[in-house]
Amino acid sequence: MSAQNISFYQKNDENYADVYVNDDLIFTCRVGGLENTNKTVILLHGFPETSRMWKGLIETLSSSNYRVIAPDQRGYSKGARPLKVDDYKASKLSQDIINIANAFSVDKFHLIGHDWGSSIGWALTSKFKDRVITFTSLSLPHSDAFSYAIINDETQKKKSYYIKLFRLKFLPELYFKIFNYKNLRNLWSRSNKNEIESYLGVFSQTNALKSALNWYRANDLSNTKKIGNIFVSTLMIYGIKDMSIGEEAVDETEKYMKGPYSLIKIKASHWLIQDSFEIVSKEILNHLRS
Repeated sequence: MSAQNISFYQKNDENYADVYVNDDLIFTCRVGGLENTNKTVILLHGFPETSRMWKGLIETLSSSNYRVIAPDQRGYSKGARPLKVDDYKASKLSQDIINIANAFSVDKFHLIGHDWGSSIGWALTSKFKDRVITFTSLSLPHSDAFSYAIINDETQKKKSYYIKLFRLKFLPELYFKIFNYKNLRNLWSRSNKNEIESYLGVFSQTNALKSALNWYRANDLSNTKKIGNIFVSTLMIYGIKDMSIGEEAVDETEKYMKGPYSLIKIKASHWLIQDSFEIVSKEILNHLRS
């Protein structure tokens, strides 16, 4: 793929690129620092957010001479929203990111993920270790450690109760949509008004919420394919007030790390970017530069 597969444009005060990849999928990406072609960072959002969560970090990284690509991932991009549950298998979600990198003619890149974005990040870092320069995981521990904890750690079992609910048909969509998306808005309590309105602009689109929930339906987090040891330089940042991730899997992550690894625990919730932007962005920059 080449630049002819990408359409660049501006909207409000942000730069975007529509990226055309295989299977007739079009991914909407927020981008920054496009002139800095030698140092690329790819940012992967989680649920229930979009690339909008990275707006501040895109600006910070761009001003630090990095090219930044932050896609609205499969199901979140209006042009990449297939209807089948199996279309949201982790293998396809991971390949999407490689396809996007290829479209930008990016061979090697730094990778940063949060929540589900971190889950895909762990898989990419394991399978494509020759392409990932560094990996930063926000909130989510190594996938094998997390899967084990969901089954065996009592604290994680309690924190993960919602996963089975999200895997049900129809009911999760109804739960989040009632009363003008009240329950979805409650999850965004750390986000500002503009961020929330941007999220609603996506989740109110036809099949957007269903597609986002299909990530849970297509992938059993308690029984994922083992990804094994990680050899890429990795930073993990964890908020000790995280309502969905316990410390057991976070602490167990280290045993899978065979390359440089740092774990930083901060006084924050699951929403690290919103809670502690200054701390998180500083640690990310230090990691990229190291």
